[in-house]
Amino acid sequence: MHIDLNCDMGEVPEHIKDGTQESLMRSITSVNIACGGHAGDEKTMKATIEQALRWSLTIGAHPGYPDRENFGRLEMDLPHEQIAASIHEQVQALAAIAAEFATAIVHVKPHGALYNQAVKNRELARAIADGVARFSKDVVLVGLAGSNMLDEFRAAGFRVAAEAFADRTYEADGTLRSRKFDDALIRDPEKAGAQALRIAREGRAQTICIHGDTPGAPKIAERVAAMLQEGGVSLRPLTV
Repeated sequence: MHIDLNCDMGEVPEHIKDGTQESLMRSITSVNIACGGHAGDEKTMKATIEQALRWSLTIGAHPGYPDRENFGRLEMDLPHEQIAASIHEQVQALAAIAAEFATAIVHVKPHGALYNQAVKNRELARAIADGVARFSKDVVLVGLAGSNMLDEFRAAGFRVAAEAFADRTYEADGTLRSRKFDDALIRDPEKAGAQALRIAREGRAQTICIHGDTPGAPKIAERVAAMLQEGGVSLRPLTV
Protein backbone atom coordinates (compact mmCIF):
# COMPACT_ATOMS: atom_id res chain seq x y z
CA MET A 1 0.00 0.00 0.00
CA HIS A 2 1.38 3.41 -0.92
CA ILE A 3 0.28 7.02 -1.17
CA ASP A 4 1.61 10.43 -2.11
CA LEU A 5 1.85 13.09 0.60
CA ASN A 6 1.60 16.59 -0.88
CA CYS A 7 1.84 20.12 0.48
CA ASP A 8 0.92 23.55 -0.90
CA MET A 9 4.02 25.73 -0.93
CA GLY A 10 5.54 28.94 -2.21
CA GLU A 11 2.61 30.85 -0.75
CA VAL A 12 4.23 32.49 2.27
CA PRO A 13 7.64 34.11 1.56
CA GLU A 14 8.45 34.22 5.28
CA HIS A 15 8.18 30.44 5.45
CA ILE A 16 10.79 30.11 2.73
CA LYS A 17 13.22 32.35 4.60
CA ASP A 18 12.69 31.07 8.15
CA GLY A 19 13.04 27.38 7.32
CA THR A 20 9.40 26.42 7.89
CA GLN A 21 8.87 25.41 4.28
CA GLU A 22 11.96 23.25 4.00
CA SER A 23 11.25 21.59 7.35
CA LEU A 24 7.95 20.42 5.86
CA MET A 25 9.78 18.85 2.94
CA ARG A 26 11.40 16.25 5.18
CA SER A 27 8.03 14.53 5.57
CA ILE A 28 6.34 14.77 2.15
CA THR A 29 6.79 13.43 -1.37
CA SER A 30 5.49 16.23 -3.60
CA VAL A 31 4.93 19.98 -3.60
CA ASN A 32 2.21 22.14 -5.13
CA ILE A 33 3.82 25.47 -5.92
CA ALA A 34 1.85 28.74 -6.06
CA CYS A 35 2.54 30.24 -9.47
CA GLY A 36 1.35 33.82 -9.49
CA GLY A 37 -2.43 33.70 -9.17
CA HIS A 38 -3.36 33.73 -5.49
CA ALA A 39 0.29 33.93 -4.39
CA GLY A 40 3.83 33.41 -5.58
CA ASP A 41 6.22 35.14 -7.94
CA GLU A 42 9.39 34.31 -9.84
CA LYS A 43 11.52 34.56 -6.71
CA THR A 44 9.35 32.30 -4.54
CA MET A 45 8.91 29.78 -7.36
CA LYS A 46 12.66 29.52 -7.86
CA ALA A 47 13.36 29.19 -4.15
CA THR A 48 10.68 26.53 -3.67
CA ILE A 49 11.82 24.46 -6.65
CA GLU A 50 15.41 24.65 -5.45
CA GLN A 51 14.41 23.43 -1.99
CA ALA A 52 12.18 20.69 -3.38
CA LEU A 53 14.94 19.32 -5.55
CA ARG A 54 17.23 19.09 -2.53
CA TRP A 55 14.67 16.75 -0.99
CA SER A 56 14.00 14.85 -4.26
CA LEU A 57 10.35 15.87 -4.30
CA THR A 58 8.14 15.93 -7.38
CA ILE A 59 6.92 19.33 -8.49
CA GLY A 60 3.36 20.39 -9.21
CA ALA A 61 1.70 23.67 -10.15
CA HIS A 62 -0.85 25.20 -7.77
CA PRO A 63 -2.84 27.76 -9.79
CA GLY A 64 -5.62 29.75 -8.17
CA TYR A 65 -7.96 32.58 -8.91
CA PRO A 66 -5.99 35.76 -9.77
CA ASP A 67 -6.99 37.33 -6.46
CA ARG A 68 -3.97 37.88 -4.27
CA GLU A 69 -5.85 40.17 -1.90
CA ASN A 70 -8.06 37.29 -0.77
CA PHE A 71 -5.41 34.57 -1.20
CA GLY A 72 -7.61 32.90 -3.81
CA ARG A 73 -10.09 31.80 -1.18
CA LEU A 74 -12.98 34.01 -2.29
CA GLU A 75 -15.45 32.47 -4.74
CA MET A 76 -15.49 34.16 -8.14
CA ASP A 77 -17.67 33.92 -11.25
CA LEU A 78 -15.39 34.32 -14.26
CA PRO A 79 -15.90 33.33 -17.91
CA HIS A 80 -14.52 30.01 -19.12
CA GLU A 81 -11.92 31.67 -21.33
CA GLN A 82 -10.62 33.94 -18.58
CA ILE A 83 -10.18 31.01 -16.21
CA ALA A 84 -8.52 28.81 -18.83
CA ALA A 85 -6.16 31.60 -19.89
CA SER A 86 -5.20 32.37 -16.28
CA ILE A 87 -4.57 28.71 -15.48
CA HIS A 88 -2.42 28.31 -18.57
CA GLU A 89 -0.41 31.44 -17.78
CA GLN A 90 0.26 30.31 -14.22
CA VAL A 91 1.26 26.76 -15.09
CA GLN A 92 3.46 27.94 -17.93
CA ALA A 93 5.21 30.40 -15.64
CA LEU A 94 6.16 27.64 -13.21
CA ALA A 95 7.14 25.28 -16.02
CA ALA A 96 9.53 27.85 -17.48
CA ILE A 97 11.28 28.23 -14.13
CA ALA A 98 11.34 24.47 -13.58
CA ALA A 99 13.09 24.09 -16.92
CA GLU A 100 15.87 26.35 -15.67
CA PHE A 101 16.52 23.69 -13.02
CA ALA A 102 16.33 20.86 -15.58
CA THR A 103 13.11 19.53 -14.06
CA ALA A 104 9.44 19.48 -15.04
CA ILE A 105 5.94 19.73 -13.65
CA VAL A 106 4.41 16.35 -12.79
CA HIS A 107 0.98 17.43 -11.59
CA VAL A 108 -1.41 20.37 -11.35
CA LYS A 109 -3.67 21.00 -8.37
CA PRO A 110 -6.09 23.96 -8.29
CA HIS A 111 -6.07 26.14 -5.19
CA GLY A 112 -8.66 27.37 -2.71
CA ALA A 113 -12.01 28.60 -4.00
CA LEU A 114 -11.15 27.52 -7.55
CA TYR A 115 -10.72 23.94 -6.31
CA ASN A 116 -13.75 23.94 -4.02
CA GLN A 117 -16.12 25.42 -6.62
CA ALA A 118 -14.93 22.96 -9.27
CA VAL A 119 -15.91 20.08 -6.98
CA LYS A 120 -19.54 20.62 -7.95
CA ASN A 121 -19.29 22.98 -10.94
CA ARG A 122 -18.56 20.87 -14.00
CA GLU A 123 -18.12 23.86 -16.31
CA LEU A 124 -15.48 25.29 -14.01
CA ALA A 125 -13.71 21.93 -13.89
CA ARG A 126 -13.73 21.89 -17.70
CA ALA A 127 -12.23 25.39 -17.77
CA ILE A 128 -9.43 24.23 -15.48
CA ALA A 129 -8.76 21.22 -17.69
CA ASP A 130 -8.82 23.43 -20.77
CA GLY A 131 -6.24 25.76 -19.29
CA VAL A 132 -3.90 22.95 -18.31
CA ALA A 133 -4.35 21.25 -21.69
CA ARG A 134 -3.03 24.40 -23.38
CA PHE A 135 0.19 23.64 -21.54
CA SER A 136 0.21 19.83 -21.75
CA LYS A 137 -1.95 16.77 -21.15
CA ASP A 138 1.09 14.88 -19.93
CA VAL A 139 0.53 15.90 -16.32
CA VAL A 140 -1.63 14.51 -13.53
CA LEU A 141 -4.65 16.61 -12.56
CA VAL A 142 -5.45 16.50 -8.84
CA GLY A 143 -8.99 16.89 -7.51
CA LEU A 144 -11.17 16.02 -4.54
CA ALA A 145 -11.77 12.30 -4.11
CA GLY A 146 -15.27 11.26 -5.18
CA SER A 147 -16.06 14.56 -6.88
CA ASN A 148 -17.38 15.49 -10.32
CA MET A 149 -14.22 17.44 -11.07
CA LEU A 150 -12.29 14.19 -11.45
CA ASP A 151 -14.82 12.95 -14.00
CA GLU A 152 -14.37 16.13 -16.03
CA PHE A 153 -10.59 15.90 -15.84
CA ARG A 154 -10.71 12.30 -17.08
CA ALA A 155 -13.10 13.22 -19.87
CA ALA A 156 -10.61 15.88 -20.99
CA GLY A 157 -7.97 13.19 -21.41
CA PHE A 158 -5.96 13.58 -18.23
CA ARG A 159 -4.67 11.05 -15.79
CA VAL A 160 -6.11 12.06 -12.41
CA ALA A 161 -5.24 11.68 -8.75
CA ALA A 162 -7.99 11.66 -6.15
CA GLU A 163 -7.03 13.79 -3.18
CA ALA A 164 -8.01 13.77 0.49
CA PHE A 165 -6.86 15.99 3.36
CA ALA A 166 -5.13 15.15 6.61
CA ASP A 167 -5.65 18.56 8.18
CA ARG A 168 -9.20 19.45 7.12
CA THR A 169 -12.60 18.35 8.36
CA TYR A 170 -15.33 17.14 6.03
CA GLU A 171 -19.05 17.63 5.58
CA ALA A 172 -21.40 14.66 5.32
CA ASP A 173 -21.41 14.89 1.51
CA GLY A 174 -17.63 14.49 1.32
CA THR A 175 -16.84 18.15 0.63
CA LEU A 176 -14.43 20.16 2.75
CA ARG A 177 -15.84 22.14 5.65
CA SER A 178 -15.65 25.87 4.97
CA ARG A 179 -12.76 27.72 6.54
CA LYS A 180 -15.25 30.19 8.00
CA PHE A 181 -15.89 27.57 10.71
CA ASP A 182 -13.42 27.22 13.58
CA ASP A 183 -13.27 23.45 13.25
CA ALA A 184 -12.41 23.45 9.53
CA LEU A 185 -8.72 22.86 10.29
CA ILE A 186 -7.27 19.91 12.17
CA ARG A 187 -4.34 21.29 14.17
CA ASP A 188 -3.65 18.22 16.34
CA PRO A 189 -0.88 16.11 14.72
CA GLU A 190 -2.29 12.89 16.21
CA LYS A 191 -5.76 13.54 14.81
CA ALA A 192 -4.35 14.49 11.42
CA GLY A 193 -2.22 11.36 11.36
CA ALA A 194 -5.16 9.15 12.31
CA GLN A 195 -7.29 10.69 9.57
CA ALA A 196 -4.55 10.24 6.99
CA LEU A 197 -4.08 6.59 7.91
CA ARG A 198 -7.82 5.95 7.72
CA ILE A 199 -7.95 7.58 4.27
CA ALA A 200 -5.03 5.52 3.01
CA ARG A 201 -6.52 2.26 4.26
CA GLU A 202 -9.88 3.05 2.67
CA GLY A 203 -8.09 3.34 -0.68
CA ARG A 204 -10.20 6.28 -1.86
CA ALA A 205 -7.31 8.63 -2.59
CA GLN A 206 -3.95 8.53 -4.32
CA THR A 207 -2.62 11.64 -2.58
CA ILE A 208 -3.11 13.27 0.81
CA CYS A 209 -2.61 16.99 1.42
CA ILE A 210 -1.16 18.89 4.33
CA HIS A 211 -1.51 22.67 4.07
CA GLY A 212 1.78 24.49 4.50
CA ASP A 213 0.06 27.49 6.10
CA THR A 214 -1.74 25.47 8.77
CA PRO A 215 -0.41 26.44 12.24
CA GLY A 216 2.17 23.87 13.29
CA ALA A 217 2.30 22.35 9.80
CA PRO A 218 5.82 20.85 10.11
CA LYS A 219 4.86 18.86 13.22
CA ILE A 220 1.60 17.80 11.59
CA ALA A 221 3.44 16.62 8.47
CA GLU A 222 6.03 14.74 10.52
CA ARG A 223 3.38 12.90 12.53
CA VAL A 224 1.22 12.15 9.49
CA ALA A 225 4.19 10.65 7.64
CA ALA A 226 5.22 8.62 10.68
CA MET A 227 1.74 7.23 11.35
CA LEU A 228 1.27 6.29 7.71
CA GLN A 229 4.55 4.41 7.62
CA GLU A 230 3.95 2.81 11.01
CA GLY A 231 0.60 1.68 9.63
CA GLY A 232 2.24 -0.07 6.68
CA VAL A 233 1.70 2.67 4.10
CA SER A 234 4.75 3.63 2.04
CA LEU A 235 5.11 7.20 0.80
CA ARG A 236 5.52 7.49 -2.97
CA PRO A 237 5.17 10.56 -5.22
CA LEU A 238 2.77 10.88 -8.12
CA THR A 239 4.18 10.09 -11.55
CA VAL A 240 2.89 10.91 -15.01
